[in-house]
Amino acid sequence: MTAFKTLDDIGDVTGKRVLVRVDLNVPMFEGAVSDATRIQAAVPTIRELSEKGAIVLLLAHFGRPKGAKSPTQSLSLVMGGLEDVLGHSVMFIPDCIGEGAKAGLTVLAAGDVAVLENTRFHAGEETNDPAFADALAEIGDLYVNDAFSAAHRAHGSTEGIARRLPAYAGRAMEAELKALDAALGNPAHPVAAVVGGAKVSSKIDVLRNLVGKVDHLIIGGGMANTFLAARGVNVGKSLCEHDLVDTANAIFDAADKAGCTIHLPYDVVVAKEFAPNPPTRTVNVHEVAADEMILDVGPAAVEALADVLKNCRTLVWNGPLGAFETPPFDTATVALAKTAAALTREGSLVSVAGGGDTVAALNHAGAGQDFTFVSTAGGAFLEWMEGKPLPGVDALKA
Repeated sequence: MTAFKTLDDIGDVTGKRVLVRVDLNVPMFEGAVSDATRIQAAVPTIRELSEKGAIVLLLAHFGRPKGAKSPTQSLSLVMGGLEDVLGHSVMFIPDCIGEGAKAGLTVLAAGDVAVLENTRFHAGEETNDPAFADALAEIGDLYVNDAFSAAHRAHGSTEGIARRLPAYAGRAMEAELKALDAALGNPAHPVAAVVGGAKVSSKIDVLRNLVGKVDHLIIGGGMANTFLAARGVNVGKSLCEHDLVDTANAIFDAADKAGCTIHLPYDVVVAKEFAPNPPTRTVNVHEVAADEMILDVGPAAVEALADVLKNCRTLVWNGPLGAFETPPFDTATVALAKTAAALTREGSLVSVAGGGDTVAALNHAGAGQDFTFVSTAGGAFLEWMEGKPLPGVDALKA
């Protein structure tokens, strides 16, 4: 794993102003935070720095104001949710740079925590303007990045400032980077990857990268239909990107060269309509009728996939196997997720998962809490799976 400085390396922070990039882009309902998961992830770093006597200054974005101030996208709206999770008061400072920020700093003492206003109220944040990064750095002594979910963006508060101040990974960032290294950076083999979702087009780069890194690639969801079609299977009315059959064949070829086995379902659950609990059939993939659509992986294939996981040491999971939001097409995802969770509990499997649909699917299966690590980062997790550099992470490298 590449060396990163963490809070263990930060030294004495008493009275120092520590700028901490966190993810406060949380969902709201009727003026209140409706899901505090991202806030909870930042709490260990905030508390540790506060208890060590730092003046903790939180940097974050909220929504997409595109460089203009917007009262509906002010971080003042999340203050109540943040204070509830932290268990003590937090000061709000109405700007993140300039005199508006400096004036607020004058009343802060060692151990205090403050939220600086939305970094995206300034156009220089998303363009990573050097003048904006300079202005951010001017109000801090040290920088900590604890927002992996924003690390795929080369923004002023994620990349620019890390080049200007002593920079460290926060506890959530540290945990994420260690988990990702264990999953694909330096994993124990054999390694399996589950990749699901509606379309191959959204995960071409993921698939291309994974075939060179994993021993078993399990493809599910609507994208599996495109790979089945590439193998000459008539998938009926199923969601299928027929124009990407050549791409699928190229991925098959790359997998063969890399010694990676691609697993596709050989029995499937089909229906004539996509609706909750319609009449269904479980059939061999070669028996899908012209007026039917594939909506889930069949039980025989799930059992075979479970056997694959039982012989693996590492698992990376992104995306459901079927249309899990609509019963009964959650069956395969739930079954395989429970197998992975059980193997993780036994200590035979390191399991790392990420992506919005994935988190929802694993929680629906009641399996998420048993995985080794579940990332709540969406775009950053996907770009990591694609093998792309993450500017916010690269800027932390020692």
